[in-house]
Amino acid sequence: MAEQQLGVLKALDVAKTQLYHFTAIVIAGMGFFTDAYDLFCVSLVTKLLGRLYYFNPLSEKPGSLPPHVAAAVNGVALCGTLAGQLFFGWLGDKLGRKKVYGLTLIMMIVCSIASGLSFGHQAKGVMTTLCFFRFWLGFGIGGDYPLSATIMSEYANKKTRGAFIAAVFAMQGVGILAGGFVALAVSSIFDKKFPSPTYKVNRALSTPPEADYIWRIIVMFGAIPAALTFYWRMKMPETARYTALVAKNIKQATQDMSKVLQVELEMEERAEEIVKDPRLNYGLFSKEFLRRHGLPLLGCTTTWFLLDIAFYSQNLFQKDIFSAIGWIPKADTMNAIHEVFKIARAQTLIALCSTVPGYWFTVAFIDIIGRFAIQLMGFFMMTVFMFAIAFPYNHWIKPDNRIGFVIMYSLTFFFANFGPNATTFIVPAEIFPARLRSTCHGISAATGKAGAIVGAFGFLYAAQSQDPKKTDAGYPPGIGVKNSLIMLGVINFVGMLFTFLVPEPKGKSLEELSGETEVEK
Repeated sequence: MAEQQLGVLKALDVAKTQLYHFTAIVIAGMGFFTDAYDLFCVSLVTKLLGRLYYFNPLSEKPGSLPPHVAAAVNGVALCGTLAGQLFFGWLGDKLGRKKVYGLTLIMMIVCSIASGLSFGHQAKGVMTTLCFFRFWLGFGIGGDYPLSATIMSEYANKKTRGAFIAAVFAMQGVGILAGGFVALAVSSIFDKKFPSPTYKVNRALSTPPEADYIWRIIVMFGAIPAALTFYWRMKMPETARYTALVAKNIKQATQDMSKVLQVELEMEERAEEIVKDPRLNYGLFSKEFLRRHGLPLLGCTTTWFLLDIAFYSQNLFQKDIFSAIGWIPKADTMNAIHEVFKIARAQTLIALCSTVPGYWFTVAFIDIIGRFAIQLMGFFMMTVFMFAIAFPYNHWIKPDNRIGFVIMYSLTFFFANFGPNATTFIVPAEIFPARLRSTCHGISAATGKAGAIVGAFGFLYAAQSQDPKKTDAGYPPGIGVKNSLIMLGVINFVGMLFTFLVPEPKGKSLEELSGETEVEK
């Protein structure tokens, strides 16, 4: 095998960390910030939507979304994301990263605003339009996954590439926090301006009509960070790896990177031949792809699928945990605005204590201990903590043991983020050939989202009590929280086994990993 890497790509691989790296992190990271904000902010306002649109004056409890509506509001964005990941992942390899990158951002801005402008005053009209725009919002967000990861990995140098892609992903944590802070600020302002009695005291007045603006402001706020980065996204040059290896325009790639790196790069003489070698142009469904990348792709998709089942089912237990530890009082002892405030406060605290630190631990250690070790350790610790919560579950829910319960719960998600949640995003952007990189990342991410849908909905039904009298309104009996947690522990263990299919990309160039520089003599 003769190893030949283009000079322009070698220059990128050995470049010192400089300003343009950080610019790329911020531009790609703001997209991810918006993604997380838009996907997670809806969980802050679902209770408020229930009170506003499903109010029943005869009921002891405040209005709540019926199961099928709650599932639609929460799940429709995930379905959109899955479709967007596949579509834009494929498009990013066809048209180029940069062209498609602007498109996804425009979709996110328009749909963020539109989902806050839902039509009519009737529950049906509002929920239908909200779901419609949240689907397309998800579709735009989906495109951001493969493109952000691919752009960052193609711009980075090989020494700190892992940390750069992880930093883009870590903006997700910041987005979740921002959602919490915006909800806290908006609900505080409305509470001062429109004080209202609790549901127990006066059912009709506990939800002031002005509260309808709260969820709209929270949902629409997601458009602001996206709009701010649009200009910078459009000014970014196409990545050199796309221009050279996919568009096969080495001259253009060399010029672009000379500007970015601010050094004079020479164009090689035999460069064109290397790139146009027909043996390196196999397609996604070819035997050659299967031979070279089949198992790694299986590893990337299965680990992401299994992780997201566990990661997205966390939200189900969050409510029970918050109520159990008394962070969120009983619904009828609050008015609508207080409820938004309390839920936002609880979610922000969990994010601050466990979610966000996990992301930055990954950034710090990924290029030291490698992707494989972090993913294996993360899955292992998640398995341990899930079992440690599940088997003595009845012990944890007693009021005296609350603090231990929260610590165990927080540690599970600390190791998800300092573990497979970050690595499953990073590795698919590194190990596939440039002309299929965005597509393969999209496929991996979409299987992950399929896992998220299983986690969010499968477990919504599974976690219901086995006793038909104790289930949530409208749900059939399930297997109970304890058995659900045991199942999640098993899922994490299987994820640990599938990690062995994924190669370790630490310290290697992208071309070495994907075999694009290998031309057999």
